[in-house]
Amino acid sequence: MESVAGCDREELREVSAAVLAVTAHLSVREVLQTIVSAARRLLGAQYAALGIPDGSGSFREFLADGLTDEQWRAIGPIPRQHGLLGAMLRDPTPVRSADIRAHPRFEGWPAAHPEMVDFLGMPIVDGTEILGEIFLANKQSSPAGFDADDQELLKLLAAHAAIAIVNARLYERGRELSIVEERQRIARELHDAVTQKLFSLRLTAEAAAALVARDPARAAAELDTVRRLAAEATAELKSIVDGLRPVDLAGDGLPAALQRQADLLDRVHDAKVSFAADAVPRLPAAREEAAYRIAQEALHNALRHAGAARVAVELRRAGPGVVLTVADDGRGFDVRGAAPAQPRLGLASMRERARAVGGRLLVRSAPGEGTVVTLEVPGA
Repeated sequence: MESVAGCDREELREVSAAVLAVTAHLSVREVLQTIVSAARRLLGAQYAALGIPDGSGSFREFLADGLTDEQWRAIGPIPRQHGLLGAMLRDPTPVRSADIRAHPRFEGWPAAHPEMVDFLGMPIVDGTEILGEIFLANKQSSPAGFDADDQELLKLLAAHAAIAIVNARLYERGRELSIVEERQRIARELHDAVTQKLFSLRLTAEAAAALVARDPARAAAELDTVRRLAAEATAELKSIVDGLRPVDLAGDGLPAALQRQADLLDRVHDAKVSFAADAVPRLPAAREEAAYRIAQEALHNALRHAGAARVAVELRRAGPGVVLTVADDGRGFDVRGAAPAQPRLGLASMRERARAVGGRLLVRSAPGEGTVVTLEVPGA
C-alpha cells in the first residue's frame, strides 16, 4: 500500500506541475513541453510527442520527450500531417492500439525513427475544434500496453494543453488589439497637433496678407512664421506616415525598421525609447526578420511588463554579422528561477527564433537591475 500511495503522490505532483505550467507566465512552447514530459513519466511511456497543426499540412509546433538530440537530428524534418497523425487531427476519438503498426492508417516511419509498438493518441480539443494531438508509445511499466486509466489521464493532460493553446491565442489577439489601439492613439494625437498648426498657419497667413500693403516688414516676419509652421506640420505628417506604415525589411533594411519601431513606441509610451546603429551589412531576409521580431518581443516585455523608464535599442556591426541589444532599466527578473516573472514571457520563442537562423541569444537580468537582451546574428 505504501508504494501505491507513493505512486499516487508522485502522479499528483506531476499533474500539479502541468496545471501550474498552464497558469504560470510561461511561453506556450514551455507549457506544452512540460505537459509532454509529464505525460511520458506519468504513463510510463518510452516516447511522447505533441503536435499543433499549421494549417498548411505540417505542424507549427511539434514537441517530443524521450528522444536524444542525436535521434532528433537523424529523424530529420518535422513530420507532415499524413497517416495516423493526420487522421487524429480530423477525428476527436482517442486511438489506443497494442500494435500501431497494424492500424489501418499507419504508413510507416522515417528510416532513423525509433520503433514504436503499443500506442495511445489523444486529440487536443476545444469544444468542437481540434487544436492538436498528443500521443505516447511503448509502455514500459506494463507488458499489456496502455489501458483505460492511461487514456483518462492523457485526456486530462490534453485538456490542459488545450487551455495553454487557447490562452496563447488570446494573448496574441490581445497584442494585436494593443497595436491597433496604439495606432489609433497616435493618429488622434498627431491629428490634433497638425490641426492646431494648420489653424495657426492659416491665421498667420491672413495676418501677413493684411499687413502687406501698410507694413511690409511685419508682413515679412509673419511669412517667416508661416514657413516655420508649414515645416513643422509637414514633419509631423511625415512622422505619422513613417510610424504607421507596414515594415518593409526588404526595401528599407533592418536599421530603418528598428528606427521606426523605436520612434513609434517612444511616442506612445511614457518610457524613453532610443535607437542607435552602426553602418551594418545587409543580412539574408530570414535573419533580418528574426532580429526584428526578437527586438519587438524584447521591447514589448520591457514596456508592458518590466515597468521600464528607459529602453535602449542598439544595432552594431560584428564582422559580417550584427549584434542587436535591447536594454531596459525595469524591474528585472531571475533568469534562472523556476517560476519566471512576467517579463520573461516570450523568452523561449525569442531563443527559438535565434536558433532557427543560426544566431545566439543572451539574456542578463536580476530583480531590480533591469534586463539586457543581446542577439548575435551571423552574416550571409
